Amino acid sequence: MTTAAPAGRRVRRLRPETRWAYIFMVPWLVGLLVFQLGPMIASLALSFADYDLISAPRFTGLDNYARMLEDDKVARAVGNTALYTALHVPLAVVLALVLALVLNRITGRAAGAFRTIFYLPSMTPYVAVGVLFLFLLNGQAGMVNDFLALFGISGPQWTTDPDWILPGIVLMSLWNLGSTTIILFAALRNVPRELAEAAMIDGAGPWQRFRSVTLPMISSALFFVVIINTITSLQMFDQVYTMFFGNQIAQQSSGDAALFYVVYLFQQAFQFLHMGYASALAWLLFLVIAVITLIQVKVGNRLVYYEAEEHAG
Repeated sequence: MTTAAPAGRRVRRLRPETRWAYIFMVPWLVGLLVFQLGPMIASLALSFADYDLISAPRFTGLDNYARMLEDDKVARAVGNTALYTALHVPLAVVLALVLALVLNRITGRAAGAFRTIFYLPSMTPYVAVGVLFLFLLNGQAGMVNDFLALFGISGPQWTTDPDWILPGIVLMSLWNLGSTTIILFAALRNVPRELAEAAMIDGAGPWQRFRSVTLPMISSALFFVVIINTITSLQMFDQVYTMFFGNQIAQQSSGDAALFYVVYLFQQAFQFLHMGYASALAWLLFLVIAVITLIQVKVGNRLVYYEAEEHAG
């Protein structure tokens, strides 16, 4: 005869698959603690200190954050980054949507090839993209100005004229639209055909069908790519640093026109060894991205159509 174990001694046994799931999660948890959460906590502590990697950190309170208010380069970097984001995100989303619509109309054996071609630019390393566009945007011998010359347009000095450096960077950033295009293409493929056919029977034209049927059905995907592109734009670094800060001559010719926030953060950390100040800059960027994302989520929830909620209602 068996007796039940006392309540205080009961041990809940895990099922084998659950135990293995925890075992496989251990490397990820270690990586999260050692390479993400640990450095984040350390940088938060360093943001309240003066640290140059040589001497021991010295606690300075809020001095690093107060310094940002007086640093003219921070204001310039924030302005450049904000303007770039305001230009890049709408252009990238609209152009990616146009490319996705084109892909959606291509059928047959050529469909797979075109999808691959549209996505391939996203596989190019950012440093290589920066070097490529350094030549393409050359004011004297660049292919972009050569193309404009075919229409009788005299192209600007994209890499040396302070008024045209930021538009040139925006133009360069449109190279990597593959991921956004594929996400929107997948959303378009999930739009029920019967909805468009019903709208056509009711007499709706192409634009009316796109506005009243297609856009609402892909609004969740649009909302997602807007958030992702906004976060990516606010952290713009690789291409800009390669083009304008990789050598002294390019840096002097561009001045502060190409000074983005993360570029300035990188300079403070690894060029001037102001690790405490760089940590404060990093945490300010983190808070700004978090606030902007929360605002986008609040606004987006009112505009995005969720089919599951419609069925539940």
